[in-house]
Amino acid sequence: MPAKPISKETLIRIVPPEGGQGDLRIKFKDVFDFKSFYKALRQWAKEYQWGDYESKGKGEAFERLYREIVYQDGSKYMEIRWRLFKPAPATPYINYYFDIDYKLVGLKTKEVVIDGQKLKLDSGEIELKFNAWVELKFLTEFGEDSFLRHVKELFLKRIYAKTVLQRKKELYQEVYGCLRFIKEWFKLRRYLPYEESESFFPSYTVTGHEK
Repeated sequence: MPAKPISKETLIRIVPPEGGQGDLRIKFKDVFDFKSFYKALRQWAKEYQWGDYESKGKGEAFERLYREIVYQDGSKYMEIRWRLFKPAPATPYINYYFDIDYKLVGLKTKEVVIDGQKLKLDSGEIELKFNAWVELKFLTEFGEDSFLRHVKELFLKRIYAKTVLQRKKELYQEVYGCLRFIKEWFKLRRYLPYEESESFFPSYTVTGHEK
């Protein structure tokens, strides 16, 4: 859920969609450079102007949990939670929330050879889970005003309906753009409902190249 308590009446779930089955997840198990991936995803968030709620999207304190367990065999279990926020562009009283939860299992350092060069990378499984919401903040103010409370439905369904639909579509596309970026980074096959573009961030994944 978003970083702050929000009335469910003002939230519209975008990912996974309302009534959908299951969570939206990406899972990858192989050899990769987690540190590079983590930095690249933070850079993606910065490029798309995501931040933390407390700074109204301008700060980068959106990491709300970092947990790491090291086992006797040297493998690691990690959990990381990001709670991203930004105001909808040019639309007062509408906000976007985007949650990304990491889970890494059996993470170990592994030496691999790429183009004759030895590199120390990470071997293990990473899973990312995604949730996103549009907040119609103006509904809170409608509920607090006795007169506006009576015209809330009229305003939402007729006057502001097109704007809300545009903002929902925009957040949906941005979330799936993030998934596309991650799948490109991990070199996964993509099945996304709009045009793909070349990634600006280098990928450091390895398949079948190990010492």
